[in-house]
Amino acid sequence: MDLAKSVKSDVKSRLSHIETWIFDLDNTLYSPSTCLFHQIDVRMKKFIAEALSLDMDDAFKLQKTYYKKYGTTLKGLMINDGIDPDAFLEYVHDIDHSVLKTDASLDNALRHLPGRKFIHTNGAANHAHQVVNRLGVSRHFDAIFDIRASNYIPKPELESYLALVKRYGINTHSAAMFEDSLPNLTPAARLGMLTVWVRPQDHTPQPESELDHCSFITENLTTWLNLVSTQFDKNQSPRTSKLTDK
Repeated sequence: MDLAKSVKSDVKSRLSHIETWIFDLDNTLYSPSTCLFHQIDVRMKKFIAEALSLDMDDAFKLQKTYYKKYGTTLKGLMINDGIDPDAFLEYVHDIDHSVLKTDASLDNALRHLPGRKFIHTNGAANHAHQVVNRLGVSRHFDAIFDIRASNYIPKPELESYLALVKRYGINTHSAAMFEDSLPNLTPAARLGMLTVWVRPQDHTPQPESELDHCSFITENLTTWLNLVSTQFDKNQSPRTSKLTDK
């Protein structure tokens, strides 16, 4: 799909009504090339190995098995192994966030998107705060809806999306959602949201029939948002975020 063509040809009819912008966090707001999430992935494996007395290979296999079956490794650990979710979240997010740098281009693009903006993540809020602060974009977001806020029910379970919508009074038919995980866009599309797949460069090729729930596809969120933001009023005043630095 040609990025510039898809945005320019459809923006007036498909984006002008958007009032709420919902973003996934990890590998969506920032590039996977930072390897930030890789740090989390490694710590998940270590946590499982230590908590369940497994060697690292078996811990890795269990981690990925739970992820595929339950949507998050954490949910599998809670259901099958009685793991304390807060202990898990604190451990896996104890990483070096300094690999993230201020992203002026992303900041500029978000500044020109009209309406409210939220982060919907299967991670923890304290991790999300550190990410948006490092990127220099925290002022744009009204709230972070994390795994605790959804009562540990992860995306792509519909209940997580419904909880977000209910808490913030979101009209799903005037909302857009951005995700690097293709399955996580399916519930959003079912609820009537416009969906943007931030496609990983190492993604598994998908047949067109399995992409029907994607309104747009891009491999670079910032580039896509900057193309979109040119369609909106650039004279609007910068918004003050409801988030507090943490």
